[in-house]
Amino acid sequence: MDFELDDDQRMFQRTLREFVNKDIVPVAAQWEREGRYPTEIVERFKELGLFGMTVPAAYGGLDLDRVSFALVFEEIARGWMGVAGILGSHSLAAWMIAQYGTAEQKDAHLAALASGDRRTGIALTEPGAGTDLQGIMTRAVRDGDHYVVTGTKTWITNARHADPLPVLVKTSVETPAHRGMSVLLIDAGNFTVSRDLPKLGYKGTETCEVVLDEARVPVSALLGGIEGRGMQQVLSALELGRVNIAARAVGVAQCAYDAALAYAKDRHAFGQPIADFQAIQLKLADMATEIQAARLMTYWAASRSAAGAVNTEAAMAKYFASEVALRATMEAMRVHGGYGYSQEFVVERLYRDAPLMAIGEGTNDVNRLVIARSLISGAARVGW
Repeated sequence: MDFELDDDQRMFQRTLREFVNKDIVPVAAQWEREGRYPTEIVERFKELGLFGMTVPAAYGGLDLDRVSFALVFEEIARGWMGVAGILGSHSLAAWMIAQYGTAEQKDAHLAALASGDRRTGIALTEPGAGTDLQGIMTRAVRDGDHYVVTGTKTWITNARHADPLPVLVKTSVETPAHRGMSVLLIDAGNFTVSRDLPKLGYKGTETCEVVLDEARVPVSALLGGIEGRGMQQVLSALELGRVNIAARAVGVAQCAYDAALAYAKDRHAFGQPIADFQAIQLKLADMATEIQAARLMTYWAASRSAAGAVNTEAAMAKYFASEVALRATMEAMRVHGGYGYSQEFVVERLYRDAPLMAIGEGTNDVNRLVIARSLISGAARVGW
């Protein structure tokens, strides 16, 4: 049993950390306030090959091991959680194409997605269907060698840059819902971005509503070439997405802890650093312990995912790490006192970013149900 990163992972982590400290941390606060799209950061993502994280080497991708995949999101979220989202949705969609796409679909898309010349996202959620994906209303009706697609998708990251955009649709309403769903790889010209969604946090990447109005999509865009596989395809991707979200939560929590520790050492009250007060020390101890536990659980889920389906492990990591991020950002704000509420200090942004991890890739209540049902059915167990 080894709780350490290997040499390659450690070197990769150092590269990521240097990049984040140099290119993201210095600009994050200002660019978020300005509502500025982080074009320069995206270009650095391209240079580092990060758009190809989940793309096989045969198509020019990095094909990262899963722990290194988690390291990417931990380090970037430590600098600015919002920009990690640019890679998050893209990496899931690219993985789906690499895992389930036909040979023609892989040849058509993967090389350009790996380089970042083209980007993508994933369109699942609708105004009336989020947690309950079987309740989606977007329809794809076969018409010769095309599907006619009508519907609205919401909370779509990378919407303006997605080409193609994998869209979960209903190709049949006569079979059970989970068997009547498919994924279509829809080109940018076939959908419209209707609006940007205003958000508490998660700034730096656009989050949009997308409308498909009788869009004609060729049958060749059906992911994998077989109808009715969409639910299976997206649920598999969401397991990887939960590792991504857990790692982002660890990065946000780590940044909150680092800020709280530095502030506690620097800030004086009653003639001494507030780090000398037991009340502050207890907060720091709790934060450090929970963050390290969340990190190890995330790496564990990531390493397990390389062996196949990890529904329970990924759900545990996502649930636990996101709750740790919520607690850590609140405690960091309390350590800072009034300054924690000021935009001049990073903890204010972290406090706004943390709640997304408790919602994205399945709410934490849903993840708790996933865990419980796996335990009760015997599909998973606690202990060795």
